[in-house]
Amino acid sequence: MIAVRGPHPVARLSRGCVLTVGNYDGVHLGHQQMIGVLKMRAEQLRLPSTVLVFEPSSKEFIDPDGAPPRLTRWREKYLALAQLGVERLVTLRFDERMRAMTPQGFVDELIVGELGARHMVVGDDFRYGCKAAGTIDTLSAAGRARGFGVEQIPPYVFDSVRVSSTVIRERLWLGNFAGAAHLLGRPYRMIGRVAHGRKLGRTLGFPTANVRIGRRKPPLWGVAAVRVHGIAAAALPGVASLGTRPTVDGVEPLLEAHVFDFAGDLYGREIEVEFVAKLRDEAKFGSLAAMTEQMQIDAAQARVLLR
Repeated sequence: MIAVRGPHPVARLSRGCVLTVGNYDGVHLGHQQMIGVLKMRAEQLRLPSTVLVFEPSSKEFIDPDGAPPRLTRWREKYLALAQLGVERLVTLRFDERMRAMTPQGFVDELIVGELGARHMVVGDDFRYGCKAAGTIDTLSAAGRARGFGVEQIPPYVFDSVRVSSTVIRERLWLGNFAGAAHLLGRPYRMIGRVAHGRKLGRTLGFPTANVRIGRRKPPLWGVAAVRVHGIAAAALPGVASLGTRPTVDGVEPLLEAHVFDFAGDLYGREIEVEFVAKLRDEAKFGSLAAMTEQMQIDAAQARVLLR
């Protein structure tokens, strides 16, 4: 998959595409349905299938503290879309200029001017332009006037639930990892490079791979049984904590994964941490000894769950 970042992505791409625009957070079953239609129309029109996303998202730009937690950082989104067979991922920066762009300007400058879309595939709740004033009706009218088709895809319902990023976030926050996986079409994972930390876990007998989560807010919190991909040919079992580490006065959210019975060097390696089952919420302990005792309990529970 070709990935380009703006401004002016058309300068690096051949003109013309079949396009979908959205946040695509999670790349869940509903998104996958959209991508399936996108690829089919692209093949019919002999044009590249193209996904347009914005970084940061409009909600993160307008209200950083109030924006919902991210399911997927940009790289995770890129990998998921590439696996689905999308040909192009175009990423534009969302800023004040983008925020103020009218629906007509959005179509004229981006959809037609930059990308030369010949056909668009959008969800039933698609909105665009300043204050989300653009609707399916205005987009369809613009398409008729500017020569591109607009195809609206109905909501994807799985097991009587309308699949959405919001519902998946709710399930993850409640520790319902299996329920989230059903709507994602895969287990929920976080991807990142292992960074150097304070190495406190090593002194306590629990060396951890520390991964900065690459998002302002995580969609889950606490201690979980996990499987870690990217170390060996098969995923390795372990236990992980995602939080601020209040016992040692931490501030930044950090993912710390302890891989059972592994003693190798992981610094700089990209790993994927798959969340299998929540064990407990994050807690502040009165001493390192009390924390270590609880970590031993967590590890024993995780080993049983991951058999």
